[in-house]
Amino acid sequence: MKNSLLKSIQLVYSDLPIEDYYVNEIGQNNDVLIVNNSLVFRFPKYKNGITQLKRETRILNYIKDTVSTPVPIPIYQSFADLEPGKVFTGYHLIDGVPLWRESLDGIKSVELVSVIAAQLVSFLKELHSITEDKASKGLNLKARHPREQMHSLHNKIQSKLFPYIRKSAQEEISHSFETALNGKAFSNLDNTLIHGDFGAANILWNPETNRISGVIDFGGSGIGDPAYDFAGILSSYGEDFFNMCMNLYPNGEEISERVRFYKSTFALQEALHGVENDDKQAFENGIKNYR
Repeated sequence: MKNSLLKSIQLVYSDLPIEDYYVNEIGQNNDVLIVNNSLVFRFPKYKNGITQLKRETRILNYIKDTVSTPVPIPIYQSFADLEPGKVFTGYHLIDGVPLWRESLDGIKSVELVSVIAAQLVSFLKELHSITEDKASKGLNLKARHPREQMHSLHNKIQSKLFPYIRKSAQEEISHSFETALNGKAFSNLDNTLIHGDFGAANILWNPETNRISGVIDFGGSGIGDPAYDFAGILSSYGEDFFNMCMNLYPNGEEISERVRFYKSTFALQEALHGVENDDKQAFENGIKNYR
């Protein structure tokens, strides 16, 4: 696989010297090639990922002067042949490693943990300062109300996943969706630009300085509910760290109900991704607690 990806790069950038390269195995939606230990090339695995990568490229160029935390800035790209394995973007590698739950739990100083929380919330405040109106006009992004998006998700779960899910779990899932979507939490909210996959794999940190060093993978970015990004924090790092972040975010208490609801859908979304993209591992990871 990596040889074919390398050829795709060389066809477009024949003057780029390539001394070494390796495949990063983390990406679910993209094949990731690290070149010369300094460049990251991302290749969508699926057709719908090509549209996402185009949108992501526009968003990254748009937000680079708004957010103070380092994000990928595309300097190489190819969208001429719209086929998986041929479409790609490339950017300078951001130093750091994913901030996994185990790493955060290993920091014994509450003060240092609070600094990390403040960095993450600062990034989200900057990103969320881009309103729906700004993002619609500046990026030509379409917006749907989160309630509509969640109704659509519920319908997909019912039609594509319920055949694999035990009856009692089906009833619990439907009750959760109906309670959340018919309640007050979704009645009054303001969409903004969001990251869309703000979890541990996409948050980089420097273990030596105990500081966030970058945020990556904006493939799920778009106009949406700011609470969705905090659901990634809750899912990745647990209740205590999430509460620390909520206390730093304006009107944090007002969005916490939606945060918890979104988090409850993550495993089902992973299973749905598996069904729709023939990714058996993603399907099994997401569905295992619902069989």
